[in-house]
Amino acid sequence: MQTQNKTALVVGANGVIGGNLIDHLLTLDDWHIVGLSRRGGVSTDRVTYISVDLLDPQDTQSKLSNLTGVTHIFYAAFQDRPSWAELVAPNLAMLTNVVDAVEPVARELQHISLMQGYKVYGAHLGPFKTPARESDANHMPPEFNIDQQDFLERRQAGKAWSWSALRPSVVIGYGLGNPMNLAISIAVYAAMSKELGLPLRFPGKPGAYDSLLEMTDAGLLARATLWAATTPECANQAYNITNGDLFRWSEMWPKIAAYFDMETAPPLPMSLATVMDDKEDLWNRMVAEHDLAAHPYRAVSSWAFADGVFGWDYDFFADGSKARRHGFYEFVDTEAMFMAVFDNLRDRKIIP
Repeated sequence: MQTQNKTALVVGANGVIGGNLIDHLLTLDDWHIVGLSRRGGVSTDRVTYISVDLLDPQDTQSKLSNLTGVTHIFYAAFQDRPSWAELVAPNLAMLTNVVDAVEPVARELQHISLMQGYKVYGAHLGPFKTPARESDANHMPPEFNIDQQDFLERRQAGKAWSWSALRPSVVIGYGLGNPMNLAISIAVYAAMSKELGLPLRFPGKPGAYDSLLEMTDAGLLARATLWAATTPECANQAYNITNGDLFRWSEMWPKIAAYFDMETAPPLPMSLATVMDDKEDLWNRMVAEHDLAAHPYRAVSSWAFADGVFGWDYDFFADGSKARRHGFYEFVDTEAMFMAVFDNLRDRKIIP
């Protein structure tokens, strides 16, 4: 049974996923929102931001133990580490600390939503079975996404609340200071290339230019996340959430270049993390010359993540039909999504 007024605890509130989820919840009248992040935020009558170190059990307990009205936890936090094995401990600890602090006091807790991704299918390790399906077998650990879901499954046993796991592809949307923001990486790379009088070259591995892949719009993901969290038939299940179409960079890249009024040139494999490392002075000059918003270079740089995406020289897509079979029918045109995000970045004066 759903309560008339619900309280969402959004963990990772300043990320692309969490921020867009909050934006969606704000369009609905029956939600109060609590946003958690290390940086905090400016609270309003609808959103209360809390700055908390989720790796510190004491700080988490102190900051969250009074959240007795929480009905839904939306977990989208992530801590990066140098290796896959090192990702497990901090990311499992943060989820555990949140649930340990909130579940005992939130008597009306209905649902915990977990944000995952295609790492569940081993997509980050190399060529994997496509289309990936929610019923596919797990791969050899370490893998924190799998450990997090195992934790929720064990914790939920015998409880009144349920869980869901959302598995998007690369999430595209507005968000600054995020280590996994492909849209800003492409836009800033294009803007800098144009500033230097260069064509827009695809910087990925040779095979990546023609591999088949998909994306997930952040707004679409927000709506799907809320759907899964408030639909009883979705209880205790995982869902791939995708735009619904497939593309190749060989088709999309010229369209992106055309948006920026640029020519293309043959792809040239290069590490953006390396070649863009010395571009802070260029960025600062562009901010001044084009009257851009005064964001530091590090806030618009996600080069290592972009390198990872552009290095997928194998097909990268999943079967999204389970969500449709269970009642979520929305889709997004990926080309239009990219152009809309670039428009948004220009409107916000992030790029020229």
